[in-house]
Amino acid sequence: MKLSDALSLSFRTVVSYRLRALLILLAMALGVAAVVTLTALGEGARRFVVNQFASLGTNLIIVLPGRAETSGGFPGAIVGETPRDLTLGDAASLQNLSGVLRYAPLNVGVTEISTGGRLREVTILGSTAGLIAIRHMKLAQGNFTAGNGPNPAEIVLGAKLARELFPAGNVVGQRIRLADRRFRITGIFATQGESMGFNTDEIAMIPIDHAQALLNTESLFRILVEASSRNAIEPAKTAIREAIRLRHDGEDDVTVITQDAVLATFDRILRALTLAVSGIAAISLAVAGILVMNVMLVAVSQRTAEIGLLKALGATRKNIKRLFLLETLWLSLAGAATGIALGYAGSFILRLVYPQLPAYPPAWASLAAIATALLTGIVASLLPASRAAKLNPVLALSRR
Repeated sequence: MKLSDALSLSFRTVVSYRLRALLILLAMALGVAAVVTLTALGEGARRFVVNQFASLGTNLIIVLPGRAETSGGFPGAIVGETPRDLTLGDAASLQNLSGVLRYAPLNVGVTEISTGGRLREVTILGSTAGLIAIRHMKLAQGNFTAGNGPNPAEIVLGAKLARELFPAGNVVGQRIRLADRRFRITGIFATQGESMGFNTDEIAMIPIDHAQALLNTESLFRILVEASSRNAIEPAKTAIREAIRLRHDGEDDVTVITQDAVLATFDRILRALTLAVSGIAAISLAVAGILVMNVMLVAVSQRTAEIGLLKALGATRKNIKRLFLLETLWLSLAGAATGIALGYAGSFILRLVYPQLPAYPPAWASLAAIATALLTGIVASLLPASRAAKLNPVLALSRR
């Protein structure tokens, strides 16, 4: 029997048993769709985290108070010690280090902001103009000139905050009150949306010395540093730790982390989760394979006369086995194609429901789902095909 004849005969057989074909196709399609959709979800989560970290800045180094150990937490806490605070002096000591392009001390707090009878709570960032460059923040209007030394009481508002407090516009140059202190608005941030769960359109930024006075603290929340290049990150990290160690009486009591290290950790975790959920979804393909085997075994018992007639006409065991394998191949291909369509539709719905999540299924997942569906179908059909090939033609015909 020629291959073209076998393909034609197997296709006509699949079409003639519509209900059986529909059940197998549906089982395969659901398995493939589950793999594609869940992989798109996992990959979307990974891309979302990568994009969020990329929005923090480029070649970023973060200095935190306290020495983090692999066991977790600050090691001195067990005997009642507290990590030494980071100060403006610590931040200033990083200015001339090799590999450091710019730095920005940072304080974060929440206070009340009011003007013209309008009052609301606002998150304030206390820093220098270096923060805007490090975080790639953009100003839609005005400027922020805060630097070292005594700074004017200037404030820059987030885009949404500015609209809420000054619906009539004409914001720059207005006076506004933070708690019991008055500030002059010198700029408005461009609309940027959320970044790492932090809505930059609803923040207010003031000079670091005013933030420390407002929050009644001399310590810093953290210090952000931008290395001069990617190759300079590790040398700069070492130099930063050494500079602060010398200022802290030889104590290595700060944690210096890099953006790339944190991102790589998240990337590994999320890739592993993506593979895990894909593996769980692939179990449904194994279930589909069991269904294929059961249905094909029933088909053998229903088609004994047909098999006997083919053998009587000269069909060999190899021909019979090939027919059954090709039938399963047709069904697996149709199920995989339908599953891919359903999977891409599911990922499209995910993007509609969660616009911030780039849930696009990776090409490798689609190819893997198709290959798994085909392999599952073929393996599941081996036993029925072998049983059909072994039928005695005389006994098969007698069962008509």
